[in-house]
Amino acid sequence: MKRLSLKKSALGKAIGVKGAYITLAACAVALGGAGIAAYNKTVDDMNKQYTAETPDYSYREVQIDEKLDDVLKPDDSSSSLAAADDSSSKQDLSLKTQPNVMPVNGEILNAFSNGELVKSETLNVWKTHDGVDIKADKGTAVKAMNKGTVLEIWEDALWGNCITIDHGDGVIGHYYSLSPEMTVSEGDEVSAGQIIGAVGDTASCESAELSHLHFALKKNGEWIDPIAYIDPSYIK
Repeated sequence: MKRLSLKKSALGKAIGVKGAYITLAACAVALGGAGIAAYNKTVDDMNKQYTAETPDYSYREVQIDEKLDDVLKPDDSSSSLAAADDSSSKQDLSLKTQPNVMPVNGEILNAFSNGELVKSETLNVWKTHDGVDIKADKGTAVKAMNKGTVLEIWEDALWGNCITIDHGDGVIGHYYSLSPEMTVSEGDEVSAGQIIGAVGDTASCESAELSHLHFALKKNGEWIDPIAYIDPSYIK
C-alpha cells in the first residue's frame, strides 16, 4: 500500500509539474498572441500615420521629369538664336572673302611714309604722309575699298570733301579730296567697289600736286599702308 501511495504521490507531483508547464505554456501562447495582436495594431497605426503625414513624392518626381524634358528638348527660341549666329558667321565670312579694291586706278604720286617725315610741296614743310595720293582726273569715280558702313561725310579746311567708312575688323577707310557730290549718305551700307563719290581736287593742303585722290587706312587707330592692304589683282 505504501508503495502504491508513493507511486500515486509521485504521479501527482509529475502531473502537477506538467500541469504547471502546460499552464505556463498556455499563458505564454496567450500572452504571445496578445503581444502579436498589439504589435500588429501598433504597426497598422504607424503605417496609417506615416501615410497621412508623408508627402506624395511620386507627383514631385513627375514634375521634375517634365521640367527636365523641357530643358533637354530644343525650343524655337534656341533654334532662332542658332540660326542668327549662323547667319552672322556667314556675313563675317562674306566680309572677309570680298577683295580689297583700289578706290581709283592710277599712278601713286606720293606713297605712305610709315611715320617718316617727307616734304610737302604745297605746304613746304616736313611732315608725315599717312596715306597715298593716287593720280586720277577730276570727276573720276571713287569706289569703296570693301564693304562697310559710311561713318561720316564732311568738308575739311585742309582735306576738302571727305568720307570715312568702317570696313570692319578695326579698319577705317579715309577718302579725301572728293567732289561735293556724293552718292552715299552717313549710315549707308556699301559693298566692295561701290561708287561713293568722285575725285574733286578739293584738298588745299595738296593743291600743288597733280589731280588725285588721297586715300588712307587706319587699323585699330594706327595708320597703315593702304597699298599693302589692297588685293594685288586690283592694282593696275
